[in-house]
This record gives sequence, structure tokens and C-alpha cells, in this order.
Amino acid sequence: MPAITHARVFRIAAPIVLSNATVPLLGAVDTAVVGRLGEAAPIGAVGVGAVILASLYWIFGFLRMGTTGLAAQAQGAGDLPERNAVFLRALAIGLGAGAVLVLLQWLLFGAAFAIAPASPEVEALSRQYLSIRIWGAPATISLYAVTGWLIALERTRGVLVLQLWMNGLNIVLDLWFVLGLGWGVPGVAFATLIAEWTGLALGLWLCRAAFGRAFAAARARFMDRAALGRMVSVNRDIMIRSVMLQLSFTAFVFLGAHQGDVTLAANQVLLQFLEITAYALDGFAFAAETLVGQAVGARDPFAVRRSSIVASHWGVGGAAVLSLTFALAGPSLIDLMTTAPEVREAARAFLPWAAAAPLVGIASWMFDGIFIGATLTREMLKAMTISVAIYILAVITLLPAFGNHGLWAALMVLNIARGVTMALRYRAAEAKAA
Repeated sequence: MPAITHARVFRIAAPIVLSNATVPLLGAVDTAVVGRLGEAAPIGAVGVGAVILASLYWIFGFLRMGTTGLAAQAQGAGDLPERNAVFLRALAIGLGAGAVLVLLQWLLFGAAFAIAPASPEVEALSRQYLSIRIWGAPATISLYAVTGWLIALERTRGVLVLQLWMNGLNIVLDLWFVLGLGWGVPGVAFATLIAEWTGLALGLWLCRAAFGRAFAAARARFMDRAALGRMVSVNRDIMIRSVMLQLSFTAFVFLGAHQGDVTLAANQVLLQFLEITAYALDGFAFAAETLVGQAVGARDPFAVRRSSIVASHWGVGGAAVLSLTFALAGPSLIDLMTTAPEVREAARAFLPWAAAAPLVGIASWMFDGIFIGATLTREMLKAMTISVAIYILAVITLLPAFGNHGLWAALMVLNIARGVTMALRYRAAEAKAA
């Protein structure tokens, strides 16, 4: 396989970092556009609807990671029919899962509003929004397969082009439908729906190497029992691991709520720093997924080690920059996000934890990328299980003694435990390439 260089890692990672930077912009424009309507209900309706759909789609995030690992290994092995078959299987899962969500929409939305009820006006508008946007479910979930496959082939510029097209079109249509045509909340929904389906069309064109003359060979592998079994196993492990991680962060939010409204608000402000960290460092973890996966496919243990080290150098450097930025600019960023004096004061008190988070968590994020590339998903799941158990013990021990500081310390313990437990299993990644 080609040499593993810092330039190669940067070429993979940079477009992902730029692509991720466009995601918060879209949410801000959605909010600003409906905010121009001069009423509170439309803002709440779009916010609630977007959260419900994001929660449903998040369940299928395993499709992106599993596709990257499996396709990268096939690419590294030079098995192009299997590489393309991985994409076709993932695409079929995405389209099928989206169709199921469309069919079950009334049940799903009813359950969502039963769990988190809204005012009658907000719920009515939100249901209107959801009834339009849900038709984009097959496209949105299928785009996980598209993105994962492009990353596996190091075509992250394609991912950037795809994200720029979807978000750019969405913003333009938002302005036209809502402010120009006066469609209100349905206008926001239609703008996103059109962006999703045209995005899938563009994504399929970017993945055209899996079709044409290559399609027949890939189709012949499509129903291969061993490959299907492996795909199911990989995706199942990633999904369970992701659910455990999400529940850990949800528990952090709920436990913070018990510390009072001010503490809850301060934690919410500081969690945005962690979200920025995830968006910024994703590119280096994705680079590890791609390069480690190709090295495993090429049966090159040295390349696995080299890929892990070079990508991690960039990850640690990025984490250090973010930690320093949060430490120095954190107070100003807090003031931008809230004007409440008591929330500002509380957020400043807990800021050192958020500033430390990138450096504390970088090992866990990079090992995630390495293990996904090597498709050591069962090892990831075991490591997560142990880490969550340690996290629970940390919460039980530290929260009563130190309050919200103890809660933040427990979150740091979770990330340290994730990094350590996967580090202890790292040799399995090189062994898989032997």
C-alpha cells in the first residue's frame, strides 16, 4: 500500500474537519429563518422535530463506521468486487431502514411526544414538520453508507463536496421557501427534504465506481453468507457500543439536572465545547479508520502501527490546540452562549474540566478509529462495557463527595478508561494484519 505520511493523513482529515464545520451553521440558519416569523412556536417546533429525527437517525450511525472499516480492508486487499459489495449492502440497509421509519412514523412520533410533551401549538407545528421530513429518512440513512465508503477510499474531498452541496442548498431553499414564499415551518422541512434526496443523488454519482461494469461482480458477492454475517456482527457491536456511550452522556446531563437549574445550564454550555472537540478531531480518527483498515486488508502489521502513530500525532496536536483555546478563550465563549450572570459564573467554575477534555479524551477517540478500521468491534464493545462500569463506580463515589465537580471528574474517568482498555487490546489490531 502507499506510504503512510503526515501529508496523506492531512489530506484525509482536512476535508472532514471542514465538512463538520458546516453542520452547526445549518442549524443556526434554520433557527434564524423561523425566528424571523416573529413567534416562539415555530422555533420550538423546528427544534423539537429536528431532535426527534436526529435521535432516530443516530441509531443507524453504525452504518457509517462499519462501512468504512469493511470497505477499507477490501480496498487494502485489492478485492474490488467485495469493496463494492460492501457499499451495495450498506446502501440496501439504509434504504430499507428508512422505509421502515416512514411506515412507522405515526407510532414513532406519538411515542416521542408522549415521552417529551410540548404545548399543543408546538406539537401541531412539529408534527407538520415531521410528516414532511420523514420522507427523507431513506436518503439520510443511505448517506451514512455513502460517507463511510468514500472515507474508506480516502475520497474525503467528496464528503466535503457532498456536505457543502446539501447544507448550501438547504440554506438557499430555507430563505426562499420561508422568507420568500411564506411557507413557514413546512418550508424549512421541504428545504431539508430536497437537500437530502439531491444529496443522495450526488452521493451515488460520487460512488459510481461501484456501478457500471463493476456492478455485476459486486452483485454476485451481495448475498455472500460469510460477508453478510461479518457485516451484521460488526454493525451490531458498534450499535450496542454507541448506545452505551450515548446513555453515559445522557446520564451526565440528567445527573447534572439534579444539581439545580444553574448547574444544568452551565453543563449544557460546556458540553458545546465537547461537541466542538468531536467535530474538530473526527477527521483524524477517520484517517485512522481508513489507513488502518487498508493496512489490515493488505496484511501489513507495520502499516497498521505506522497509521496509528501518524494519525494519533495529528489527533494529539489538535487536542492540545483545542485545550489551550478553551483555557484561554473559554470565558469569552461562555459569555457568547449565555447572558445569565449566574450561569456564566458557574460555567467558569467548571471550565477547567471542559478545557482538559480534549487531551483527556484523545486516546479514546483515536483508538475508536483504529479499532473500527481493524473491525475489532467486539473488542471495542468489551472495552466500552468495562469503561461504563468504571464510570458508574466513579459517579457513585465522586458525585456525593464533590457535587458537579465530581460529575465532571467521572466523565473524565470514562474517557480515560476507554483509552486504557482499548490500548491494552491494541496488539490485536496488528495481529489481525499478520
